[in-house]
Amino acid sequence: MVASKRAEPADDLLSGLWADGGLDAAEIAGMALLLLVAGHETTANMLGLGAYVLMRMGQQHVTMTEPVVEELLRYLSVPHLGPLRAALEDVEIAGQTIKKGQVVTISIPAANRDPERFPDPEHLDLVGGAAGGQLAFGHGVHQCLGHQLARVELRIGYRALFERFPGLRVAVHDEEIPLRTDMSIYGVHRLPVIW
Repeated sequence: MVASKRAEPADDLLSGLWADGGLDAAEIAGMALLLLVAGHETTANMLGLGAYVLMRMGQQHVTMTEPVVEELLRYLSVPHLGPLRAALEDVEIAGQTIKKGQVVTISIPAANRDPERFPDPEHLDLVGGAAGGQLAFGHGVHQCLGHQLARVELRIGYRALFERFPGLRVAVHDEEIPLRTDMSIYGVHRLPVIW
């Protein structure tokens, strides 16, 4: 695809990257892969897993406001692990010493269910949940570049799904839903539904 965009440029991101002239084919292909995984894989799995949870809770008709989407992101945390980081100096966290140079990562689901940060973190609260500060998109300079787009996609996606298919519900028992516990992005492998 990268080579075809060089041969026949169009009005798209990959053609624009070629036109800039600062990147080679491997770098552009790497960026395209990153965009596909980060920009599609996470949102698609969040839509599937969130729809499953909303249907199981009988909450298909909840108004998809920003706080509801934030609470779903906190509770479901489809990325399992944050990026790897090396400690710049010795530091103690929760009684554990991390030595300078040691590589660490965080468990995003554990951080998003931290009882010191979130009251009743094991409960999905779509009415009063104040999930400000969830880390599904990372934080600070390492925050996902597409976080605002993903939030909009989730609000629109859930609203459109449940408006277009009123009465949508899961068609099988929970144990028949294959969860993506074998992948780095959590979700459902498939979700049979009826309406």
